[in-house]
Amino acid sequence: MVRIRAFINARICAHGRETLHDFYVDLDTGYIVKEEPSEKSSSVIDMHNRLIAPAFQELQINGCLGVHFTTFMDPRSYLSHLENVSRHLVTQGVSAFYVTLPTVSRDVYKKILPHLKPRAFDNGADLLGAHCEGPWLNPLKKGAHDASLMRSPAESSVGAIYGDEEALSAVKMVTLAPELHPSQDLVQDLVQRGVIVSLGHSAADYDTGTRALGSGAKMITHAFNAMNPFSHRSPGIAGLISSSEAPYFSIIADGIHLHPATATLAFRANPSNCILVSDAIEMAGLPDGLYAGHAQIPHAQRKVGKKVTIEGTDTLVGSCSTVAECVRNLKAWSGCSLAEAVRCASQNVTSLMKDQERGLIEEGRKADFVVLSERGYVQETWMMGMKLFEKTDS
Repeated sequence: MVRIRAFINARICAHGRETLHDFYVDLDTGYIVKEEPSEKSSSVIDMHNRLIAPAFQELQINGCLGVHFTTFMDPRSYLSHLENVSRHLVTQGVSAFYVTLPTVSRDVYKKILPHLKPRAFDNGADLLGAHCEGPWLNPLKKGAHDASLMRSPAESSVGAIYGDEEALSAVKMVTLAPELHPSQDLVQDLVQRGVIVSLGHSAADYDTGTRALGSGAKMITHAFNAMNPFSHRSPGIAGLISSSEAPYFSIIADGIHLHPATATLAFRANPSNCILVSDAIEMAGLPDGLYAGHAQIPHAQRKVGKKVTIEGTDTLVGSCSTVAECVRNLKAWSGCSLAEAVRCASQNVTSLMKDQERGLIEEGRKADFVVLSERGYVQETWMMGMKLFEKTDS
């Protein structure tokens, strides 16, 4: 007999709105199915009008819990680190994530990428692949990246940088600067390989960004950060978010990378294409203090609250926030509904990445969802119809 679990009286977030309805999960597959007769249901869970949202998807995370994803000792240790991170992410409402590898040497890319192919972890978020943020970036907009490791498309190829087909199979998204020559060929090469191309760490103007979109680029990485400032006469690539091309764009709504008014402006310009990312680094989840560098940033780093800078400078390294915090911030700053903010951390991500298994609570998709408080705090995380995390008062 088919084992069905019925979830009834749930307020479901979908397409930026709330609707009250029931849904049914096949416990043998973990997927949402059509309504089944009640006698086939192995259990019925009354959600008592609680708010249910698709589990969050993390598109840009560099590390957490003291682990930076560019640090590789051996396969066993690296896999153990990934597993620990995946289990931690579930407590933050995340059911799937893409490991971000910033600009590192080609040797590091080739060593790590084969270990980032999609995989599932017991009681943890699914790893969906890698987001390579480099090395085809503009040194003038390097941020905390190592400019000496950045490359021009004219002097390097996808295979030469990332490695063989096994390594390349892990690469799901690449961030690059479209003004580098000949970026059009690079964009088209990546798109033909099924890789999502995003624009970032760039000094490109609006027209150059438009041409990149015409070549197949689909997104802007952490809009407004590490790119030319938006202005009324020279909008730069940040201005593309409201263009007729309508790319997806990510923002880091942590109150450090963007002013609340800027985050609101971006979101309101194109809510269905706005994506919330944490851009979290290895100090996320750790106490404040001074920490050593790693393969990407060989300098000591200072963590104070959510902010991490290169010691002795004002150079921002990254965020120590979570996607759930960014969801709450966007709601508070913009005045949008929680359902609208949730879409930016779930459905919009899966739409960009062409993921038909996650991002919505509907038939044919995995039963990965979170139970949220009215203020947007994660109360429970479910994957494949099974509860993996429940917040306790302690």
